[in-house]
Amino acid sequence: MKITALETIRPAIQPNLLFVRLHTDAGLVGLGEAFFGARTVEAYLHESVAPVLLGMTDPTPERAARALATYVGFQGAGAETRGNGAIDIALWDLLGHVSGLPLVSLLGGAVRDTIGIYNTCAGPGYVGTSTRQESGNWGVSAAERYEDLHAFLNEPARLARELWDEGIRGMKIWPFDTAAERTGGTDISPAELDRALSTVAAVRDEVGLDMKLMIELHGLWNRPAAEKIISALAPYRPYWVEDPLRSDAADAFGKLAKVDGVPIATGETCVGRRGFKPLLDSGGVDILTLDVQWTGGLTEARKVASLADAYGVPVAPHDCTGPATLASCVHFACSQPNGLIQETVRAFLRTWYDELVTGLPEIQDGQVRPGRAPGHGVTLRDGVAERDDVERRVSRL
Repeated sequence: MKITALETIRPAIQPNLLFVRLHTDAGLVGLGEAFFGARTVEAYLHESVAPVLLGMTDPTPERAARALATYVGFQGAGAETRGNGAIDIALWDLLGHVSGLPLVSLLGGAVRDTIGIYNTCAGPGYVGTSTRQESGNWGVSAAERYEDLHAFLNEPARLARELWDEGIRGMKIWPFDTAAERTGGTDISPAELDRALSTVAAVRDEVGLDMKLMIELHGLWNRPAAEKIISALAPYRPYWVEDPLRSDAADAFGKLAKVDGVPIATGETCVGRRGFKPLLDSGGVDILTLDVQWTGGLTEARKVASLADAYGVPVAPHDCTGPATLASCVHFACSQPNGLIQETVRAFLRTWYDELVTGLPEIQDGQVRPGRAPGHGVTLRDGVAERDDVERRVSRL
């Protein structure tokens, strides 16, 4: 089997998404994807990856990962790493089609049949206009269905009840971000702190402590301000506080004051074993929220999970990106002994995910189950690549 074409597809419905399809002379196709800076990743794939990959015979994910290892761009989830991650996911999907097996089997077999989910409370337009993590890229539209970001900011109790009644037992919110934007993450005023805490309190008052409540800080804070926020959150018993600092601040994580009952999670922007090891060595991280795509693909994510397991740390894969990544994450989380919980975004799943693809993993009663179709199971809907609002580019052997 030989790789004969590398195809990229950029749908206008989500400008940050780039689908990647690898075509073979056997007629099989593997689907991967990258998220953020889609045009930049697209250029990298066609200009730098295609010359290496096209014509490669029987390409295994590990072999391709070694061939595509870049001399620059490997520290941080830059365009090279995101592009290589998309290729890796496509190759694992292709391997599934060759073998007739789902990813969970290829990854060593399931250690659990389902895994619990939580809902990241974004809306359909979240992070769709730039690669920045800022309120200007939240894409909030109160008129949109499933506009969960507007809801948690303005009607947190109603949103919490709605999720609970759907059977969703976890939710992630970020009511502190605008304060970080005002101060550059150096401090938070008493009024800003009280305002954000009132959102948290509303959720707890409505659905109690059984709702796994994750508080996202997006790496926007300096350590003293982060410690102030974490201490204030302690009475509300968050399931975790995520990214209180940038994930490359390993020493600072080690010095972050421990607050009883408040686990610290980080990792979505961290890359590879060498990026995660200093965080694990610091002892300051309780859960790794690695992004399977941004860390370089499933090939590297497996190694990160194994490393974390050696430290007794669970993994909770990040996904606020695309449908092929979500499906890959579900297979991955169900195959890893230290898989904890899977992030989902119902506003994506029920809008543009469903518009673009078929084969999404099944979610029922707050649990997600990996599919049994070969590979990760997700395929583009018929006609998506040919739509007028899609940019398509193909490099051929």
